[in-house]
Formats: sequence, structure tokens, C-alpha cells
Amino acid sequence: MIHFWHGIIRPVLELARPATIVEVGCAQGLNTLNLLSYVRSVPQGRLVAVDPSPQFDVGALQQQFGSAFVMIPDFSLNVLPQMGPCDAALLDGDHNWYTVYHELKALEGHGRYPIVFLHDLEWPYGRRDMYYFPESIPEAYRKPSARKGMLPGVNELVESGHNSSVHNAEYEYGERNGVLTAVEDFLRDTRLRLRLHRARSQHGLGIIVPDESVQDHQLNEAIHFIVAASGL
Repeated sequence: MIHFWHGIIRPVLELARPATIVEVGCAQGLNTLNLLSYVRSVPQGRLVAVDPSPQFDVGALQQQFGSAFVMIPDFSLNVLPQMGPCDAALLDGDHNWYTVYHELKALEGHGRYPIVFLHDLEWPYGRRDMYYFPESIPEAYRKPSARKGMLPGVNELVESGHNSSVHNAEYEYGERNGVLTAVEDFLRDTRLRLRLHRARSQHGLGIIVPDESVQDHQLNEAIHFIVAASGL
């Protein structure tokens, strides 16, 4: 998601001015640092980061940013349903239908829906599940998977290919398979009026934005322009 920071994410945050942001999936913390630089500029700004195994010095960031930074080392689906409302969320954790669909549903239960940024709406995970921890997904929602890679236009997994170090679903497409499918299913099922914006480079970025009021409509038009102007 770091690929989209300067061209899309930061401009959208500067436009919407969310104060409380949730980041799911931190990895090495590169985007975490970006988000902390933003929340520091907002009155009462705060970042809540959720990752079962962050790969950076959490203590150092907590010392540097104080109460503006909260780290929760757990799975998103254990945390999001228990959290209070947030103004924006970045979802870049486990890229599979079950996790993403239920992350979006959990955010639905906290009042006004936040602006949500999601990574990997395009190939390879738009229509194919990936599991960091397969055992964390209920069996009924878990596709057969293997630690093998992927190639564009090839349905079957291959011995060498993209992202072979994680568990990838053995086939692409089909019901309840992939991040984009989860987003589409959530937007179909929710009663809220929401709008999806998409940037298609670097595996894709989606932005879900409330579209209930005149102000929401103006925000959506501005975000549409930001995404188009970015060329991403």
C-alpha cells in the first residue's frame, strides 16, 4: 500500500481530515510511519495499528509518538468487532474473502462508516484467496491452498512465481474467493450507501467512502479526481 501513499492516500487524508485511523497489517512499518506523520498533524490524531507479528520496533515508535500510537498485536477479526468508531481504516492484512468481508462488516457496526483503503483488489488476490495463517480461517471458508506461486493468466499454482512463500488458493475465481470479491459482496449486502473508488496499478487499491449526504457526494467527487489525476 506504500506505493499509493503520496499519490492517493495522503491527499485523501488531507482532504477528509480523519482523526482516528486504524491500520490492519503493518509488516515492516513503512506505512505506519507515514500514517503517524499524518496523525501528528491532526488535533487529537491517533493511529491504532493491528498486526499479530509486527516486524519493527514497536517500543521505539510508542516512545516517539506517545498516545498518538497504539499497537495491538492480534488478528484483525479479534480486534475490530471490539473497537470503538474510527474515521479511516487501512486494510492490508490477510488477503482472503473471509477476512476482508468480516473486517468490512466489523467496521459497519461502529456508527458512521469510515473511509476504508484496501490493498490487492487486482491480480493476484482480487479473485484468489491468500492465507498467512490458514488455520485461522474457518474450514467452511478456506480454499484448498499450497505454498506455491502464481503467474498472470494461469489458474493453477506453479512451483516458481509470484508470492510463493505464503499459502495461496489452488484456483482463481469462484464464490467467496479473493479481496475484490469480498468487497463486492459486502457492498451488495450492506444497507449503507457507499461508493468504491479503484486504482489499478501495483496490485490495486480500493477506497470505500460513505455517500449519504451532499458533503459525502462532494468528497467522493474530489476523491475520484485524486485517483484519476494520480495515474495509478
